[in-house]
Amino acid sequence: MLQNRLLIMQFRILIRQDEDGVYVAEVPELPGCISQGKTREEAIKNARDAITGYLFSLKKHNEPIPFPIEEEMVEVSV
Repeated sequence: MLQNRLLIMQFRILIRQDEDGVYVAEVPELPGCISQGKTREEAIKNARDAITGYLFSLKKHNEPIPFPIEEEMVEVSV
């Protein structure tokens, strides 16, 4: 008998603090998936919830889950 297996995925989130002091978390791999919180920890928790909802919606509408974005860091002189 096959059991349902959960797939563990990792998503990069970008966190910044806006002019009002609110932490905004954005998920570049999932367009429009943005959340916020009063603290960095709350923004991360809320982003996790937003990602789960986003993926549920993709699955419900038979849409593919986007592949992770590759990234590189570059160094510049200023």
